[in-house]
Amino acid sequence: MQQLSGQDAMFLHAELDGLPQHIGGVSIYDQSTAPGGKVRFKQILDMLQRRAHLSPIFRRKLAFVPYNLGRPYWVEDPDFDMEYHVRHIALPKPGDWRQLCILTARIHSQPLRRDKPLWEIYVIEGLNNIQGYPPGCFALLMKVHHCAMDGATGTQFMNIVHDLTPETRDVGEAPPWIVERISTPRMLGKAYLDAWRKPGQVIDMLKDAGPAFMRLRKGRQEKQFHNLENKPKTRFQGKISRHRVVEARKFDFEEVRAIKNTQPGTTINDVMLTIVAGALRKYLESKGELPEQSLVTGCPIDVRSVEERAAGGNMVGFMNVSLRSDIADPCERLAAVHEEAQSAKAYAEALGPRFAVDLTDVMPGNVLSLAIRTASATGLAEASTVFNTIVTNVPGAPFQLYMCGAELIDSISLGPLMPNVGLFHIVYSSVQDKKGTISLSFTACRDMLPDPAFYAECLQASFEELRDAALTGRKKRKKA
Repeated sequence: MQQLSGQDAMFLHAELDGLPQHIGGVSIYDQSTAPGGKVRFKQILDMLQRRAHLSPIFRRKLAFVPYNLGRPYWVEDPDFDMEYHVRHIALPKPGDWRQLCILTARIHSQPLRRDKPLWEIYVIEGLNNIQGYPPGCFALLMKVHHCAMDGATGTQFMNIVHDLTPETRDVGEAPPWIVERISTPRMLGKAYLDAWRKPGQVIDMLKDAGPAFMRLRKGRQEKQFHNLENKPKTRFQGKISRHRVVEARKFDFEEVRAIKNTQPGTTINDVMLTIVAGALRKYLESKGELPEQSLVTGCPIDVRSVEERAAGGNMVGFMNVSLRSDIADPCERLAAVHEEAQSAKAYAEALGPRFAVDLTDVMPGNVLSLAIRTASATGLAEASTVFNTIVTNVPGAPFQLYMCGAELIDSISLGPLMPNVGLFHIVYSSVQDKKGTISLSFTACRDMLPDPAFYAECLQASFEELRDAALTGRKKRKKA
């Protein structure tokens, strides 16, 4: 038995009706590279079965403490059935990109069952009419609850189910599978001891709060950062429906890096935030809804130490970054976004990057659950705007991956929506189709963003506008 951390449990408590809190993605494979040029569903099923012992995510499920007196536990599922979790479906003809996105959104909108291990995989065939894909491709859609995995641990999980060559590697014989019996008295006893420790944990946190307050005050005085006040409300704020849309665009990594290199100190993440800002500006302007103030994005950050890299679950901090969507010129916007990102990093460092992790460890789960549900039921969750969207950066494998011999050639990342935030972006960098790529995908509430293809066009147009302006400007500077 392993108890969930406070932050892992938070993603369970945050799961409201119509707001499932799982993450995932769609990976596209070219099976012509596999032995015999064909990958069968049975091969994928067997491969996952042989590697189930390499990650605890596969076979463990939740065990809840009676009366919600403590955080839940992970326990081995004695009735684990791989064939329940891995499903085989196909797109209807003609099997185009739009149909794949619609099917993905429908599957992603459905919550995972809590009485089973919190993951599902769908093998999707029938991708016969998608431009740029070779014939015979198949997709693999994965859903994993956020309480079991974040972006960093998701990358580790992807490495488990993939190989570096078309030859499927032998992972050796699995050790004996031992299923530990759930002990209710043990869980209640642990909850009793945790309750006694809470006051000491709160005192320790308050001790850290004093120096953090002084760092924040000093940072404001020295203008190392500034507060983001008067955040505008957009169509992406409000009540989230049960329905989702997903879409994505893929960019060449070298082109993104070339844009980065046009301005000293700028990062890849600054470039991607600028692209999102430009797309939001174009989209909201087309609706006559562009606010005068800049939009603000929340950016999750991995706060694991070197020793914690192998740990599962979530260790995520947060920072708010102004997107400077009020600036029309893309190069000026990039420079401004870089300054805003530096300000946000300085603020996060002054506050303490692990503040969010420590806070959720201290708060009792039943209190947090009640607070989240009360805020949702009374409308308090929609009363104030913390940020307008979320943009998270997930580094993928820097080398070509294969599954059962099939080459990974494309991917869409999927994120959860939060109360009052109906648009979630994921930046995913990896090697696909033997070249470096950065995909920018989004998950959104269908009622708030009913035209995902148009917003995807806005992302593409924003990238091209920034690329052309930045690289043209660099050529002019060189000539001068």
